[in-house]
Amino acid sequence: MTLWTELARASTEAGDDILLRKRGNIYEIRFNGIELMSNIMWRSEAVLAERSLRRVGGAPQPRLLIGGLGMGFTLRAALDLSPADAEVTVCELIPAIAEWNHAVLAPLADHPLRDSRVELRIMDVMDLLAESDPGFDVILMDTDNGPDFLVRDDNQRLYGQNGLNVVRDALRPGGIAAFWSAEIFDLFEDRLNELGWDWQREDVQLPGGRVDAFHHIYLARKARVGSVSYQSAGSSRLPDAPQLVRCGAGGLR
Repeated sequence: MTLWTELARASTEAGDDILLRKRGNIYEIRFNGIELMSNIMWRSEAVLAERSLRRVGGAPQPRLLIGGLGMGFTLRAALDLSPADAEVTVCELIPAIAEWNHAVLAPLADHPLRDSRVELRIMDVMDLLAESDPGFDVILMDTDNGPDFLVRDDNQRLYGQNGLNVVRDALRPGGIAAFWSAEIFDLFEDRLNELGWDWQREDVQLPGGRVDAFHHIYLARKARVGSVSYQSAGSSRLPDAPQLVRCGAGGLR
């Protein structure tokens, strides 16, 4: 059996431990002992970008914000689907993760940070939203393992009422915010309803053949007057048109 090899290690001022390790062709980033990202289960990170950009297709000079660099898979998908005049801002809180993406991790997603459309900011994404003028067509959040599985306690503000209002205010009319989650989080869905978002959850099956293993994407935009609300325990489909309906369960298929 091939053992894990430590490639690099870093720490934050708060004492958090960030580890980059490799076993065979598998790369993994761990945060305080918790798997944050690997190059094996990255498909849902790409879906995060794909499903969002599909709903703002044709926007002139689109502006995208990605919260969390990871191993660059969300960024790569966003770049592949964006026009030449797009502006893509990536916020990464941990400098070491940014450095690794310039070095050993860069080939995994085909060197996305080399793209001239990309601006990398080493800062908390919520701080950037607080200082930025509104005007993003797409905001993609992959800062944690989901709203209920945070890698750092400070990230609670992103998924709370104030944080979601900040995200909503930063969107252009018709813009999309998307949140990645390892688990379904009923309280987060309730919060989206309470704050008046139109939203849809998409369940992305994990590789390996298990029919009960999923990651989840929450797609949301400002509610339109007269939008339809669904609270079915089953699943629903979004139309190809760029309007989202409110949904209690289910995702795009």
